[in-house]
Amino acid sequence: MDGDVRGIDQRDQRWDWAARHETRVERLDRNWSNLLQELRVVQTGVQLLTGFLLTLPFQQRFTELDAHSRTVYLGTVALSVASTVLLIAPVGMHRILFRRRRLTLLVSAAHRCAYLGLLLLGTALAGVTTLIFSSVADRTTGWLAGGIALIGFTTFWVIAPLVMRQSDHTDFSPPQ
Repeated sequence: MDGDVRGIDQRDQRWDWAARHETRVERLDRNWSNLLQELRVVQTGVQLLTGFLLTLPFQQRFTELDAHSRTVYLGTVALSVASTVLLIAPVGMHRILFRRRRLTLLVSAAHRCAYLGLLLLGTALAGVTTLIFSSVADRTTGWLAGGIALIGFTTFWVIAPLVMRQSDHTDFSPPQ
């Protein structure tokens, strides 16, 4: 597996040089910038979701939730908080590693945090969907809606990108 990753990385580096005339450091800078742009998109959403969830127990009707709904709520809060931690972690990493010439490590670790954070965010969104539909309709409808949300998240955030990644289509031919 590790050999495959290094082989892919070397092919990418050759392609980056041939197509973009980009050095390894320029590539890392571009990857870091791209990752930051992606994180800017999700950070606001995950922070709002987590903030919303953290205020719910202080609402009058929260005491009306049954034990099942409270369990779903607590699981969803845990997923949302964990997602928030992971999606904001690259900022803290960058501050600590700033000017330490650790860009390769930073980009790699931030990529992993972002990916895991997105997976947890998708699961938290399915939990919120379950909770809301259960509260407004009934438990069966809640589980159905949460399942549909989880299927949608899995399809568009995981399966579709993996299928696109496996396709033979590239924007440019690799260098010979």
